[in-house]
Amino acid sequence: MSAREKILDACDLETFLVCDTLEEGKKLGLALMGELGFRDVDIVFCEMGGPGVRVRLRGYMNRPGASYSWQNSGGEKGE
Repeated sequence: MSAREKILDACDLETFLVCDTLEEGKKLGLALMGELGFRDVDIVFCEMGGPGVRVRLRGYMNRPGASYSWQNSGGEKGE
């Protein structure tokens, strides 16, 4: 099982993206998370400043109440 499959709920990423508008920054942030393999993503924070945006993104592995991937692996916690 990969480390990514051991994520309980979500993975947060914060970065600065060089772009011209807030909307472009949001699109770039979502594209980045897609490139990293996250299909379920929220934009937590996005603010224009200088040559681009500061953006915080959350990529969900499991939403609350979901069937957790680490439970379905047959492995025990800590394996």
